[in-house]
Amino acid sequence: METANWTTDGELLHANKDGVHIRWDDSHFFTITYKGKKFRGEVMSNRMEEGLLILKLNHRVFEVKKGGPLDELIASLGMDKPKLRKLKQLKAPMPGRVVSVAVTVGQSIEVGDSLLTLEAMKMENVLKAEGVGVVKAIAVNPNDIVDKGGLLIEFE
Repeated sequence: METANWTTDGELLHANKDGVHIRWDDSHFFTITYKGKKFRGEVMSNRMEEGLLILKLNHRVFEVKKGGPLDELIASLGMDKPKLRKLKQLKAPMPGRVVSVAVTVGQSIEVGDSLLTLEAMKMENVLKAEGVGVVKAIAVNPNDIVDKGGLLIEFE
């Protein structure tokens, strides 16, 4: 009997492959039968290059990651952590008007943090951090008009 190791929502599971049946309706929808019960499923995100699937089963979302010997080696070498880019500057991706600034000088920034809201073509665009850093200087104020490529925020 073969065993598969899966990590679901951060918890390691040892699931026996026997007794579980998956029927695919198409490339996104499936039905799992386990111990006589049926569970409807949908693939929300397929990132198999990372060994990761985001699945929705009976209206609950799960992050499922398959592990193996290579994953253990990569983790032991410290190569399983994504490389974080260090921020230097945030420049305006388009011309517009600064609606609000969500950070302060000296604030530490993580990936995904909201930095600034820029209005362009009657739409408000929240600019988020694509790396990590500490705010060194804020070059704009609310209601300032900026050109594409104009400096908005500097980071240490």
